[in-house]
Amino acid sequence: MRFRWFVVLGLVASVVLVGSTLRDRTPLRAEYCVAEVNGVRAQVDLEQGRWSALMAAIAQRRGLPPRATTIAIATAFQESKIHNIDYGDRDSVGLFQQRPSQGWGSVAEIMDPHYSTGAFYDALEKVHDYGSMKINDAAQLVQRSGHPGAYAQHEDYARALASALRGYSPGRFTCQINPGGSGSTTKVVQDVARAFGAIAVEKDGDDARYPLIGATADVTARGWAIAHYLVGNASELGISQVSFRQRTWKATSSDRGWVKDTDAPARTVLVSTN
Repeated sequence: MRFRWFVVLGLVASVVLVGSTLRDRTPLRAEYCVAEVNGVRAQVDLEQGRWSALMAAIAQRRGLPPRATTIAIATAFQESKIHNIDYGDRDSVGLFQQRPSQGWGSVAEIMDPHYSTGAFYDALEKVHDYGSMKINDAAQLVQRSGHPGAYAQHEDYARALASALRGYSPGRFTCQINPGGSGSTTKVVQDVARAFGAIAVEKDGDDARYPLIGATADVTARGWAIAHYLVGNASELGISQVSFRQRTWKATSSDRGWVKDTDAPARTVLVSTN
């Protein structure tokens, strides 16, 4: 009889433990980033969103037009699906499938997305009048692909992502993530500086502020470029919240995207890691 009671009690304890575990477990969200611009919904995975944001930031740092960003994103879509892969045709590697044997740099250099994106823009800037030609044609003049018309199929997605990530479609880029541990404000500031260059920033504990100076239209575009970049890197950097122009994105409720927030600053991008 005592043995039966032990069995019953053990089963009850197991049911209680399992039930408690299931109640405490938060369902994981599907993770992705999306830009919704002019009827186009460009949904990408987190890595694609991260590298697309980097291409936009580097173009802005170099003073290149948004069209340059569109060309870069469309090219990377075709060449690597915007994934930083270490394989490809012959000796091609990286986001743009650049080849060390063709003078693009060493494998280690090309596998650094900052370097490979900069190398792509170096080549693009040598294309005369790339700003007025077709996206596909400009990409082909840089890449010299065996499939010269392949870049055109990615133009709609690339335009939507570039418009949002360069700040010309405010609040139209967001990422849905499963937030992990707290990030480091220092790491966030270093990452942004490497992408955008030397821009003004104020650190305060778990927060960092990017004050913006200039005409309203310019401030709005630059601010949203930074804000969208931070959201695109939120999972990687452990960012919990980004606020700008009376809107806030939070990691814990990232499925809601940018939410109206009257306390969000108008001329400063605020990012938190706590």
